[in-house]
Amino acid sequence: MTAIARTAQPGALATAWARIWRARRLVERNIMVYRHQWIIIFSGVFEPIFYLIGIGLGIGGIVGEIPPEFVGGRTDVSYLAYVAPALLATAAMNGAVFETIFNVFFKLNYAKTYEGVLATPMGITEIALGEMMWALMRAALYAVAMFLIMFATGLILSPWGLLMVPAALLVAAAFAGAGLAGTSYLRTVNDFDVPMGLIVMPMFLFSGTFFPVDIYPEPIQWLMQINPLYHSISLIRGLSTGLIGPAQLWDFVFLAAFFAICMRIAMRQMERKLIK
Repeated sequence: MTAIARTAQPGALATAWARIWRARRLVERNIMVYRHQWIIIFSGVFEPIFYLIGIGLGIGGIVGEIPPEFVGGRTDVSYLAYVAPALLATAAMNGAVFETIFNVFFKLNYAKTYEGVLATPMGITEIALGEMMWALMRAALYAVAMFLIMFATGLILSPWGLLMVPAALLVAAAFAGAGLAGTSYLRTVNDFDVPMGLIVMPMFLFSGTFFPVDIYPEPIQWLMQINPLYHSISLIRGLSTGLIGPAQLWDFVFLAAFFAICMRIAMRQMERKLIK
């Protein structure tokens, strides 16, 4: 009897797929909400382009090329080719963070969307997966747009660059998990200043986005190396330039572990807030 019951129980893979299949309903709901507000989603496509034109061309016209000792290669890399993959990583981060912080906070605390969702067969896990999948779609849009621009302008220097978009999805998943976890701790809209002003903006400035990390004092370099955006940029820049090494493997492991930790925190916190 026990053996029969054990056989009847779905396996872990089947359970995971069933949860993802149910979570797609939340993605469909978000698509319906934004079908008349698509400009809100597409506006994020232009931010990295503006940075690439404004700073990439501006500073690039002064700097010219980045010496090989700052990029771990044997030849110089143009400043545009150095900055562009970092902006692609940042675009993936922004797409995930903006979606999981601002929109999830509104649904969680004001619209009470998730309380209605819990009245369906969906649970906390499906809610978290659904919002993460939607954030990945938004981040993928930004990453693909930036990838196409880099491809069209010759800023991808290696065939490894084809893996930039999959890597950007890992980056987006990591920051979507962080956004879901962080949002559950926010109490009012005034609390947005903490994640955006004290976390996201410093990460953007101190992650090797515009300048090699080696030019900073060592204490700052150590702090930068625990920055998930630093590892995101290092991974995607390595793929774009073809400078692949142990550092990129460590970047991948770091981001995967960061994603797993943040999603576990997010699940626990959302359960605490929604199930009373």
